[in-house]
Amino acid sequence: MKYGAQVVKGELKSALLDGDTQNYDLDHGFSRHPIDDDCRSGIEIKLGQPSIINHIRLLLWDRDSRSYSYFIEVSMDELDWIRVIDHSHYLCRSWQKLYFPARVCRYIRIVGTHNTVNKIFHIVAFECMFTNKTFTLEKGLIVPMENVATIADCASVIEGVSRSRNALLNGDTKNYDWDSGYTCHQLGSGAIVVQLAQPYMIGSIRLLLWDCDDRSYSYYVEVSTNQQQWTMVADRTKVSCKSWQSVTFERQPASFIRIVGTHNTANEVFHCVHFECPEQQSSQKEESSEEPGTGDPNTPSQQLDPHALRAPSASSLPPSPGPNSRSPNQQHQ
Repeated sequence: MKYGAQVVKGELKSALLDGDTQNYDLDHGFSRHPIDDDCRSGIEIKLGQPSIINHIRLLLWDRDSRSYSYFIEVSMDELDWIRVIDHSHYLCRSWQKLYFPARVCRYIRIVGTHNTVNKIFHIVAFECMFTNKTFTLEKGLIVPMENVATIADCASVIEGVSRSRNALLNGDTKNYDWDSGYTCHQLGSGAIVVQLAQPYMIGSIRLLLWDCDDRSYSYYVEVSTNQQQWTMVADRTKVSCKSWQSVTFERQPASFIRIVGTHNTANEVFHCVHFECPEQQSSQKEESSEEPGTGDPNTPSQQLDPHALRAPSASSLPPSPGPNSRSPNQQHQ
């Protein structure tokens, strides 16, 4: 606001540009507009002066697991609008880091087109600027060079069982054993699903399958932008897979990645320690020479009783990869 920007359309205008990205809840700390079919509503910002911008950061309300869809347009005169971001057919959540070819504008309009919970579009914070940072766009989406499946980038595990909610995304590829450090699902039921904060053009992923003994797994991987239509990008259901897995495929839009285990030579559960997207080549070289896991390789593996497992959820305790597994009996938030 120190540059003279102001919110000229939308409800609860004062919250959007106050710089507060921490203090918001169900009742305050956001600007909003009703979502209608003709997209006439929206939140509009008038900049203090005409400016060249190519980068926008905005925070979608994220105090629960909801997702939003939206588009952004810019204008000099409020008559001719140019769409610079179109996420109207994608599910997005939390912080959005948006890049586009540089434009001169005075007005910016954000129009929400969908909310998975209700018919209101909520934004907590908005920033726009010009950046010299190098970025690559394809079909209007960022082609990321760095891993975007991180907690810092607001990715989350929305399906799968783990002692720690986002163990799969915390970057720790060393500290895991029979009891912790992995995310799992029962074979034949559920999956492990990662939601990225926004759609990216993705052409590779990398997984670390639990490898504290000599077991092998089979699995397949699918991607989606809306959790409705899924595209299989890797089929390893007839392959015995161990430890680090590199998966490459034709680059395509993705904001959800689903990993479905189909076989485990030791028991009836699929266990994954680490997930990244896109694959990071530098970290692969470093880890290829390291010892896997911290489990005892001499510990015998036994068949898990599939009836002792709960339906997978991100908050349940996971079934151990090892023997004497018990039904999860606690809930962790």
